[in-house]
Amino acid sequence: MPVTTIRLIAATLATAALALSACGGADDRSSGDAPAATATAATPAPGGATASPDGASGTPSGAGADPSAPAVPKTLDFTARTLDGGSFAGSSLAGKPAVLWFWAAWCTRCRGVADSVAAVQRDNADRVSVVGVAGLGSGDEAMKRFARDTGITGFPSLADDDGVVWRRFGVTSQEHYVLLDSAGTVRHNGPLSQADLRRRVAELS
Repeated sequence: MPVTTIRLIAATLATAALALSACGGADDRSSGDAPAATATAATPAPGGATASPDGASGTPSGAGADPSAPAVPKTLDFTARTLDGGSFAGSSLAGKPAVLWFWAAWCTRCRGVADSVAAVQRDNADRVSVVGVAGLGSGDEAMKRFARDTGITGFPSLADDDGVVWRRFGVTSQEHYVLLDSAGTVRHNGPLSQADLRRRVAELS
């Protein structure tokens, strides 16, 4: 076979090989598996949250909460107005035993024990919270006067003529005590003599 013919055949084969190679190149997207998606690592977001690639974020359970703050039991999940017009949150009593003293401004028995209740508060102020809950149609001015006259201004008293807190604890009559332990569990709900009040308060934990 002439040399010229051999070279022509070789050139033809080389051109065909290049054409076949081009069909399977990087620009061919019609065949074969698509490239595997590359996972994008989540990035920390401010405050300890985790940001996902699409911008959504999730905060780890408990993140941002004060770990030393006591949980608020349902019994203390309420708000009320104080005698001076301020706002009182039942949650402020969480983590400590508490005494709720229900009284009425027109109640002579309540007036007679007020000094004793105030003494219980003073003697146990470091470990027990005492809160007065006034109501039963007392009236704002009469409530304030009662508090001043009896010297019970050392602990908060709630102006609850609407009976919201009274109903919450099922109280229907004045000179009544609700004692709660530090977990917010009701340990006593009813009348008490002053001797029994001191004894039961000493037992609270």
